[in-house]
Parts: sequence; C-alpha cells; structure tokens
Amino acid sequence: MTKSETLEASGTANMNCENLLCSEQEVVAQSSSLSCQCPLRAGALLEGSLYSMLRRRMVLEGCKWDPQVGDVNTLARFPLFMRDTEWREVASASEQLAAETVAAESEIVGQPRLLRKLGLPRALCHALTGNAALTPAAVRVMRFDFHWTTDGWQLSEVNSDVPGGFTEASYFTRLMTEHYPGARPAGDPVAEWAEALTQTAGEDGVVGLLAATGYMEDQQIMAFLAARLRERGLRAHLANPTQLIWRDGWAHLDAAWFCGRLDAVVRFYQGEWLARLPRRFGWQNFFRAGQTPVGNPGVGVIAESKRFPLVWDELTTRLIAWRRFLPESRDPRDAPWRTDDGWLVKSAMSNTGDDVCIRPLLNEHEWRRACWEVRLSPGRWVAQRRFESVPIETPDGWRHACIGVYTINGRAAGVYTRLAPRPWIDFAAVDAALLVTEASKPMQRDEYFHGSKH
Repeated sequence: MTKSETLEASGTANMNCENLLCSEQEVVAQSSSLSCQCPLRAGALLEGSLYSMLRRRMVLEGCKWDPQVGDVNTLARFPLFMRDTEWREVASASEQLAAETVAAESEIVGQPRLLRKLGLPRALCHALTGNAALTPAAVRVMRFDFHWTTDGWQLSEVNSDVPGGFTEASYFTRLMTEHYPGARPAGDPVAEWAEALTQTAGEDGVVGLLAATGYMEDQQIMAFLAARLRERGLRAHLANPTQLIWRDGWAHLDAAWFCGRLDAVVRFYQGEWLARLPRRFGWQNFFRAGQTPVGNPGVGVIAESKRFPLVWDELTTRLIAWRRFLPESRDPRDAPWRTDDGWLVKSAMSNTGDDVCIRPLLNEHEWRRACWEVRLSPGRWVAQRRFESVPIETPDGWRHACIGVYTINGRAAGVYTRLAPRPWIDFAAVDAALLVTEASKPMQRDEYFHGSKH
C-alpha cells in the first residue's frame, strides 16, 4: 500500500496533509514570533452569584458532572486572554503538527519494528500490522498541549487517540464569553466534531458513542456530544465496545435501547484498553478490516505513545514542527534522568499527567518506585528534557498553564485550558476558559485587580 493509499484508507486524505506541510523556514518564522513575550493574561474574577449560576449551567446543561476534585473547584472563576494574532499563530503551528502526525502515521503503521519501538501493547501492534485495509476514519481529532516557557511555546504531548476536555473547551468557554464583552472563544471543538460526524454519517445517520462505563469524565463528554448530534437530526446512542457486533466489518449495536447497524462510531475508549478485551468482541475492527467509519480510528495510538519521537530518524517525513516544539526525547537507557534534574521520565501511554515523574516534585518513595518501574520495563518509558514553564499571575496566585489546541480533520477548532500551581498538569488541574481579543484592543496587565470586565 502506498503512502497516499494509506492516508485515504485511514480517512485522513481530506486533511490535505501535503498542502498543510510547511517548509523549515516557515516553521522557524512561526516559532520566532511565538517567543517574544507571554501571550496570556488573566482576566477579572467573575462575581460570586454569576459564577454560581454559570457553574449550575455547566452541570445541568453542559454535562459537567464533576465540577470539583476533592475539595478543589475545577472551574476557574476567571478567564485567560490571548490576542487574535497570537491565537492564529498557535493555531497554525497546531495544524502543521497535525499534518506531520498523519504523514508519520502512514509510514509507521506498516512497519512492525517501529510499532514495537513505540512501547505499544503487543496486541495493538498485531492489530495495526494485519493484512486487511485500515479502518476508515469518521473524523480525526487531536489535541496538542502547549506550555509557555522561557523558550516560548513548548509542546508536552499530543493526545491523538482519545483527547478529552471537550465540554469545558466548548460550553464553559461559551458561558464565560457572555460575561466578558469584546472577547470570543478560540473555537467550539464539539460543534466542529459534531459537524464532521454529520458529514460522515449523514443528516439522519445512526452514530454509536462508545465510552468506558465507569469513567464519569468520558460519559459526560459523550452525553454532551450526543445532544449536539441530536440537534442536527442524527440518532446518537451511548454504549461501550462490548455492545458492538461486527458483521463483515460493519458495526452493529446490540443494546436494550437500540439494535441495528451504525453509520459511524465514536471511540472514546483508549486504544490500550481495547487490547485488554477478549478478541470475541471484535475490537480489532477499530484498527483494520472495519467498514464502518470510526473516530478516532485505531492508528491514533501511534502518536499517542510518548515514545513517538524515538522513531523520527527512521522516517522520510520531515517532522519540522515536531522537532521545533517538542523537547529532546530519548530512550531512558540513553539519558541521564536519574542524576540530572533537567530530565523527566514518563510512561509511553501516560494520560492526564499520570506516570510523569519529575524528581524535584516527588518524594523519595515515589522517586524510588519510578526508578524501579523504568528499570524493569525501559521500553515502555521515555526520557524527555524538561522545559522551564513560566507561571502567569492570576487572581488565584501564580499558575502554570497548559493550552491544549484541538484540530478537527487537520484544522484548529478550539482550546482546552488548564491551570496548576506546579509545573505539572495532572487530573487535579483547574479548567479555565481561553478567550480571544482583537489585537487592537488594549489589555492592561492588572485589570482584574479592579474587577473590570474585558
């Protein structure tokens, strides 16, 4: 199968990857303009009664059923602002990264040796390297996580398999915009997601939305997406992968509320979890031999692996943007991470900051345990140079920000923003709305101290 045939089979040909790939000079020019000064500013605190109403709407209308972790409220009472010119530059960089990612996937998917090097579970490697055609994509969704550092924007990872944060990025941001005239959302990723699925399944199509039953965050995102699909006239059904029956590559839902063939499937169920299911559930069809379009298709696990950079030198694709924005990454056996605090280690399939080990931020017991796990299975970990995250002054104090830029079929579609008191964004980080302002509108650094609205 040729490279172009692989792109078409995986449903990514509509991303116009060849047109989106930039030259090295263009990427360097982009990155230079992004490195001048911190592009983020914190806004004023939203008044208590207004915030309480907004929070209730998030729970009741936005399917945000977990608005706090322990005693910590996870919805910030203030937004972050970015000027539209700066947003366009970050969005352009994300689109370039998405195009490079798809091009790299098309090379890696046919090479078992490279797949094994990624540290993927053996069952996933086998599913990706079969002889059948790749399962087509209903839509390709990625999220590139950027951090503002002393060297400008740096990338920590791409969530190319099952990115989250959609309800906060879409509905929470929209609600915050109502209280800050003159600002707008960077985009609405759920609306773009739903529109792409409508184009694939048809205006009266039947779509199965698959998620793990025991994970509230996953369920709430699928519930919110289902509502948006129904608004467009589609029939959306929530389920889990064990309720699918695959017949000649076509997905059928077998549930009490619906039995029948699906026109498209949304897989909000991580690839490595699929590999743990018994083969009788036919999960291999998410990767190859499937006829029903799937979003994301199984090839999304390739770049999801944090060991993705370790195969770059063996590809013909020039990953210019990736090499610019992602810090140096090595096999842990080839990096001094045990003795040099300028390095961290993370597991190949880590999520939401879990299995990210930064020595100065761990106690002795945690660090010794991490060292032991890496020593036992070095092929499932990666060492990465640390970047120096620059905190932002906010009404809650100094906070480190992660700006997760979504791309839908290769085009920037919005932002999922998280804040943390430490340079480590994990499951307890606070969600914030990122709003875009016109470049000509002046923004004062201390406006929030006076309670002014942008």
